[in-house]
Formats: sequence, C-alpha cells, structure tokens
Amino acid sequence: MNKKLFDELKKKDVIRVMFVCHGNICRSPMAEFVFAHLAEERGLSERFIIQSAATSFEECGCPPHTGTLQVLSKRGVPVYEHYATRLNSADAFKYDLFLGMDGANVTNMARILGNGVTAKILRLKDAAGVGGDVADPWYTDNFDVCYADIRTSCEKIMDLLTCGGN
Repeated sequence: MNKKLFDELKKKDVIRVMFVCHGNICRSPMAEFVFAHLAEERGLSERFIIQSAATSFEECGCPPHTGTLQVLSKRGVPVYEHYATRLNSADAFKYDLFLGMDGANVTNMARILGNGVTAKILRLKDAAGVGGDVADPWYTDNFDVCYADIRTSCEKIMDLLTCGGN
C-alpha cells in the first residue's frame, strides 16, 4: 500500500480509479462493478469516477465474461453496459489511481502509461494491504474466489480512500 498516495487522494473531492487486467472481461470489470456498488451503498458515488481497461487488445469490444456476470448477479452487484477497452497513455492524466490484478498487469500498465505515473500504479491486493495477485478466472474458472479477493480488496481500498481508512 502507498499510504502517501492514499492520504493525498483522500483529500480530493472526486477520485478517479481505473481497474486493469489482461482482457477487461473478467477481473477488472468485476472490480469496477463491485467498487461502484460499494460507493453506492455508502452514499459515496459522487466521490468516484470508476472505469476498467485491459493491457491487451485481445478482447476489445467484448462484453464481460458470463462467469463474471453470473457471480455478480449471485451477489446482488448491479452490472451496467460494458465493453472491453484497452488502457492507453492518455489515461495517465485522466485517473488518480490504477489498480492492476496481478504483477504482469502492473508491468504492462507502467509500460503503457509511461514512467511518470508508476507511483499511481498498484496491484489491487497490495493496495488493500493484503498482497498477492487476483487469480485470473479465465484460467482457473473459479469466479467465486476471484470475487472474494476483489470484494475484500475493494472494501479495504474504499475505507482507505474515505474517512473510514487509517
């Protein structure tokens, strides 16, 4: 976790958060929807601009994976229209915090966004203070474990970015 970054972000009226994974159809849209739902539940929607993107072009234009949609539906997390997009260098200036799902995502995010923004790039679970990668359910087919990791991490990050965090 980068306490200095979170302390600075906490002072902002609106915090712009970008979740990133390889294809933007499983983990990052799941995190986007979960974080937006948490903000809504806490009455903080106006404090956040929340998006997600991919580090690759492979799935661009595709909707979220059915496994992502099923696990979110099962947990009562609202889903809105989403089509996979790729992270680009201009995003470096549009967002305050970039949260990647694994180490490879973080490496690719730094390459895409450029050297000046590495302090704003964190692995999701590192930002939450728990460490480790969010396993890709594209390969594991375990969307429930993915959801649990994302939900726990998003709750901790939400606390860190609002008055509930230390």
